[in-house]
Amino acid sequence: MAGTGTRTKNPRTAVPHRLNRGAPACRRPISTFVLSFLCALATLTTPSLAEQPADAERGQKLYRACKACHEIGVDARNGVGPHLDGLFGRTAGSIENFKYSSAMRIRGGAGLEWTQETLDAYLEKPRAFVGGTRMSYRGMKKQQDRDDLIAYLRKASDRDPAAHPEIPKPAHPEIGAEAMALTGDPDYGEYLSSECVTCHQLSGRADGIPSIIGWPKAAFIRALFDYKTNVRSHQVMQNMTANLGNEEIAALAAYFGSIDPQ
Repeated sequence: MAGTGTRTKNPRTAVPHRLNRGAPACRRPISTFVLSFLCALATLTTPSLAEQPADAERGQKLYRACKACHEIGVDARNGVGPHLDGLFGRTAGSIENFKYSSAMRIRGGAGLEWTQETLDAYLEKPRAFVGGTRMSYRGMKKQQDRDDLIAYLRKASDRDPAAHPEIPKPAHPEIGAEAMALTGDPDYGEYLSSECVTCHQLSGRADGIPSIIGWPKAAFIRALFDYKTNVRSHQVMQNMTANLGNEEIAALAAYFGSIDPQ
């Protein structure tokens, strides 16, 4: 039969051959197709972070940013923020003797409970989820970060809190310990506070600047000494605390700690 039949075009070569010699307009669809294919292939072979399983170990590293305000684990106490033991299933704003914002108490009264879903929404943008919250944290944008942090919180918070989480831990040897041992005079603290409240709101709101209302004494004093000794780098706060003595710092802690956030 060789040489006697009608030659049939090879379907694998006919089209490219025609297209290679065709007008430039005929090449563009191929380039677009190839580009789309490569993009799709890249998507399949390089999964985004949000597609990875939650990593509690990585979440523990992310939790370091929370430690300045929250405690978790054995004998956790309330600090600037409430302790996080027994967090999942807890009604928002429900720990006794902790000075929540009224916004958080209202949301808790309306039934807000901390779950995987509600924590995810809160961590993403706290002030959008609970308008008026005292938590000054701006939010965790990446889904994978939130997933990892929540995985750690679920693992670490699954225990009973301290018997009396409202009672601060005994002052330990640290800078500021002498001021912590003093009984601050809240009236003197109010007298000294005029410069503080030009920035910090007495309502306890944290719109643009952290709230200092209702802080536990030890946490408040520790923070001021961190600025006074340049551990914290905010220039204005360093200047404000440079000449404060133990009595003044203890008085300010007593005054701001005595105020209930609105």
